[in-house]
Amino acid sequence: MTQKPTKVPSHLDMPQPPPEGRPFEVGATTALVTRNDNETVTLRLKRTLCAPAERVYSAFVDPDALAAWLPPHGMVARTHEMDARVGGKFRVSFYTVNKSWSSTFSGRYLELVPGRRLVHTDSFESGDPSAPGELRVTIAFTPVEGGTTLDIEQAGIPVGPMANGAPYGWAQSLDKLAQLVEPELPF
Repeated sequence: MTQKPTKVPSHLDMPQPPPEGRPFEVGATTALVTRNDNETVTLRLKRTLCAPAERVYSAFVDPDALAAWLPPHGMVARTHEMDARVGGKFRVSFYTVNKSWSSTFSGRYLELVPGRRLVHTDSFESGDPSAPGELRVTIAFTPVEGGTTLDIEQAGIPVGPMANGAPYGWAQSLDKLAQLVEPELPF
């Protein structure tokens, strides 16, 4: 018997724009989008992972780990630079496997408290008019029984395609983060 191929959901299969001002579920992630006065939105995400806060935090500040989990479905990533200290910079690219599309962003670290908190900026280098300005990302790592709750705030996302897709892309990335940090390996 031959099995029919089943299409895996893609970051390109985006639903309607997310609801504003009320929490909604994207898989195991809870998201909240609020519109700001300056034609940007702030995205707040909450996700609990079955892994200790130190391990989850490490996945954000290790260049190889970040490249493994951060790109949404259908993408791969390359970490070009990462100096995870206050004032340090990072630079990352997402691209399709056949290299038909890419996007590079960079930023600097504003605050790092290992296993507890991470604050950085994001700026896109593409020249895409729908991705101007600087975003601010704040991640809180809260130890809970059996794991860690992540509270992520991404502020300054321009209204439009980037804001519409951000909750779904982040949810896919956080699914990949869970796959990376949740297994208890014997070594």
